[in-house]
Parts: sequence; structure tokens; C-alpha cells
Amino acid sequence: MGAKTFEEIGGPAARRHLFLCTGPDCCAPGQGLATWEHLKASLKEHAIPALRTKAACLRMCHDGPWLVVYPDGVWYAQVTPERFDRIRREHLEGGTPVAEWVRAVNPLVK
Repeated sequence: MGAKTFEEIGGPAARRHLFLCTGPDCCAPGQGLATWEHLKASLKEHAIPALRTKAACLRMCHDGPWLVVYPDGVWYAQVTPERFDRIRREHLEGGTPVAEWVRAVNPLVK
């Protein structure tokens, strides 16, 4: 698979960027990768205008997989495929973070 352009990855249309830590320190790698595969498929299926990045470490070495949603700066812990479905519906589509799973909010602003 060759390198893609910013346009090919959906950059111009993206409204958010999701980072998912898939372990091995914060969770079992199989658990992290299962959430990653589900996240990718779900974003595509529901045509969510977001970029996504798989990370091996977000420096939170417990309670993973961790999901960070920018530009909102919302940090979610213990994100399973099922939890991601709710995060997608309520936060990414509806605009309201799922408060019970939010561990921190730190938007990056100038």
C-alpha cells in the first residue's frame, strides 16, 4: 500500500482527530487492536468526518485502551468496541461527550 495524500485520507473534510492507544502497557494488545479495527470500520460505515491514528502509547499505562478526541481534548479510558459505539453516537455525531467515561478534558488552544 502506497503513501496517501492528505486529501486521500479525508483531511480536508475532517472535523476531529481520534487517537487510540492499543497497548501493550495500558491494555492487552488484542483488546486494543479489536477496538481499533471496530473504530476504523465504524467511522467508515457511519461516514464520520474524522482522522484516526493508532498509537502504541499515550503515556497512560493503565485503564486502556485510551481514546483521545481532538480538537475537543476529551480523554476516554477503557474503550471497548461497544463503548466506542456509544462515543460515536453521542460525542462524534451528537456533540456531547459520554461523561461517565471521560477521564480528562484538555482541549489544545492557542
